[in-house]
Amino acid sequence: MNIEQLRQYCLNKKAVTEAFPFDKDTLVFKVLGKMFALFPLEKWEAGEGWVNLKCDPDYAIELRETYESIQPGWHMSKSNWNSVLIYKGELSPALVLQLIDHSYDMVVKGMTKKMRESLQ
Repeated sequence: MNIEQLRQYCLNKKAVTEAFPFDKDTLVFKVLGKMFALFPLEKWEAGEGWVNLKCDPDYAIELRETYESIQPGWHMSKSNWNSVLIYKGELSPALVLQLIDHSYDMVVKGMTKKMRESLQ
């Protein structure tokens, strides 16, 4: 999978925006202003593409024990975020998309009822 495919996948989700809130290198996707995916573009350009995704803490541990390419989130809360090393080729495209969906769903789940209803 390439960065543009993943970008389009994220943007096709309801109420998602993209921005560079931290620096010109980190592309961030948000749902109603809450982050769910962070892509370090410099790494993608160097052939080392990865993404930080939010994850249920128990599921995060399970994923890290199963896949070498899923590690605690770089520069993020280690219990709630994973770094998903796509460039290693270990993870199927379907799994990567599932993990993006899970991240989006985790963020939506943590929103207020009013915010969640606005996504209906």
